[in-house]
Amino acid sequence: MKRTLALPAVAVSLSSLASLTSLAAQQPRYASVDFPDRTHVRAEVAATEAEREKGLMKRTSLGDTDGMLFVFDAPGLHAFWMKDTLIPLDMLWLDATGKVVSVAESVPPCKTPECPTYPPRAAASYVLEVNAGFAKKHTVRVGDTLAVSGIDLKKPLPQ
Repeated sequence: MKRTLALPAVAVSLSSLASLTSLAAQQPRYASVDFPDRTHVRAEVAATEAEREKGLMKRTSLGDTDGMLFVFDAPGLHAFWMKDTLIPLDMLWLDATGKVVSVAESVPPCKTPECPTYPPRAAASYVLEVNAGFAKKHTVRVGDTLAVSGIDLKKPLPQ
């Protein structure tokens, strides 16, 4: 009789664990990005194709020190656009070491059916999106190195 009672408890526990694992996979992951002026940004990580496609679409605001870090499988000229993005943004392209290789400042939301794309000037492995004006306010320039923690820049995140 104890066996009969123990099996359903194990099944519930495994089922609960699977639910928690699934829920955890749906929760945003965050990285910390530190700038040369000691400003700290908490960045939601977009590492999967679906996360990168959605990005900051439909968001009506972004905290002053919040952002989104797009993680790509390989370095490339990853162009961005502002389709369905409601807030103006700065885009910072980073190489595999965290060095800023390109900056697009105060990119406006796209309000037309055809949206322009914003390509970087050099290959990048990551793109950090922050509020428009952030790069100017914190004097971010190409060649600056940002300290990224919470993810290993040398290893791709699991998809």
